[in-house]
Amino acid sequence: MNYFSLILVIIGAINWLLIGLFGYDLVGAIFGGQMALLSRIIFVIVGLAGLWCINLLFRHRLSANNND
Repeated sequence: MNYFSLILVIIGAINWLLIGLFGYDLVGAIFGGQMALLSRIIFVIVGLAGLWCINLLFRHRLSANNND
């Protein structure tokens, strides 16, 4: 799950980079526009993956504290 989520977060970051630099939404272009149902589903999945990756920030700290 962590690997899959990280891949989705990277895809989302690349999409935001393209939006920021060129005003081009790659996900929207591929799936029918920003408000298309499929695009919105992809955006939600990428957002959920980002939330899941928050646990990666704290995983090392939690495992280090358990070893003390």
